[in-house]
Amino acid sequence: MITMVPVLLILSGAVAILQAELLPAEKFLLLPPVNFTIKVTGLAQVLLHWEPNPDQKPRNVNLEYHVKINAPQDDDYETRNTESKCVTILHRGFSASVQTILWHGPSLLASSWVSAELKAPPGSPGTSVVNLTCTTNTAADNGSSLWPYQVSLRCTWLVGQDAPEDTQYFLYYRYGSQTEECQEYSKDALKRNIACWFPRTFIQGKGRDWLAVHVNGSSKHAAIEPFDQLFALHAIDQVNPPLNVTAEIEGTHLSIQWEKPVSAFPTHCFDYEVKIYNIRKGYFQTEKVTTRAFVSIVDDASKYCVQVRAAVSATCRAAGSWSRWSRPRYVGTDEQKPLARWFLVVLMAAACFLLLTSSLLCRGKLGPRRRRPKS
Repeated sequence: MITMVPVLLILSGAVAILQAELLPAEKFLLLPPVNFTIKVTGLAQVLLHWEPNPDQKPRNVNLEYHVKINAPQDDDYETRNTESKCVTILHRGFSASVQTILWHGPSLLASSWVSAELKAPPGSPGTSVVNLTCTTNTAADNGSSLWPYQVSLRCTWLVGQDAPEDTQYFLYYRYGSQTEECQEYSKDALKRNIACWFPRTFIQGKGRDWLAVHVNGSSKHAAIEPFDQLFALHAIDQVNPPLNVTAEIEGTHLSIQWEKPVSAFPTHCFDYEVKIYNIRKGYFQTEKVTTRAFVSIVDDASKYCVQVRAAVSATCRAAGSWSRWSRPRYVGTDEQKPLARWFLVVLMAAACFLLLTSSLLCRGKLGPRRRRPKS
């Protein structure tokens, strides 16, 4: 009986601890946030805002919030803030929900959800643009020392299948906090805008923000559906080819050098591909390098076409596409060297001499024999 007293004390202490841990969870009630709103703050950008429930008790706990994006694409995340900025397409509408959460030991307490919604903008089906594509390109801005590089933007699209003939489209882009409307359009045979050109933009050459593009339209016969699309800059950047490619042959060594492309990225941010074409033998050699020089062993009696292209390396941003090939550089010659020509002449003369000698010997052996006189 005496030996069981410590065991009972231990068990009663464990029960007391469990009750102390469970009691707050049973009595503590999390209330959902209030005044949840969704506000459009820019092209393809919304601000979600809510407030803590004023009836929440106790008020000295560190509450968090679980945000769930329901449309246009499912997503969810946790935050301690009472507002959240979201970059997303809006032409299909937008809806989200938020709840109060609190971690209590190993368990998660959560309130009920509150939701808000943005309706899709009006428009007749099949009237919005389709196949919207955009590309950026960097050029040197010699007139500005503050911004030595300028990024251009070009977008193209097709007219919606059910868009009336009088439909006219208008394009806008947003990068960061800057928004611009297109001023230079290309048109189809019906004089409808089908492409846009921004020679100068607010896009940063080394930027990582999303590029938001919005195209709306007008017609006397139908409401034109708007269209939004987000572009990652690394995926649409048209990298410039390397500059000042030179090639030189010394003996059997082909040496190629070049300079980095026009780009806001520094020298160490580029990978390169070198293409060497042997014109006489008709085969290619392609090599990948990270330096701005390459040496290859070649046949010194051939002519070569050399080209180089570049891509921003994964060490500086997400992988993108290769640039166009640089202009061809030709080096070497197809002409036979004098020594080789003399060697061929001697070889042919020796062959002719051997043939003539063999012919004479054969004729001597096969000539008619004289008959012996009869006795």
